[in-house]
Amino acid sequence: MCSSHCRNLPNGHRLGRKKLTHLLYLCMAIAHREQPDHWQPAEVKIIGDRAVRFRDVCVHEIRMGDVEDPDLFVAEPIWKWQESDAGRFIMENAVDKPYWTRTMDPQTYGHMYRIMARLSEQNETFWRLKWGKNE
Repeated sequence: MCSSHCRNLPNGHRLGRKKLTHLLYLCMAIAHREQPDHWQPAEVKIIGDRAVRFRDVCVHEIRMGDVEDPDLFVAEPIWKWQESDAGRFIMENAVDKPYWTRTMDPQTYGHMYRIMARLSEQNETFWRLKWGKNE
């Protein structure tokens, strides 16, 4: 007899917790793309007499539980971040419009949203010193 952590499949078979976890990770690996559509590689531009490096930086992360429509539910936390000091700085100083990505969060079996912004080296340094986390 299987305990409560087993799951019934449509074909009548049962999966235990370990096999179910492996299946979930396999699905995440298949569905995971290496880079989002908006992502661009780092680039160096000559501005005046200086070389300035630009790259995409993760400026905020939001963990969202397993909800029915995660893109709808994450709108409020994104809006609150955008209205914060750090969010306003990013919105004003990003080279292109910031974008978000959604991936599976293996720690919570929910969703991980990352807000990405293309910043110059100078703005990235300022942001990291004031609000950012060290990588």
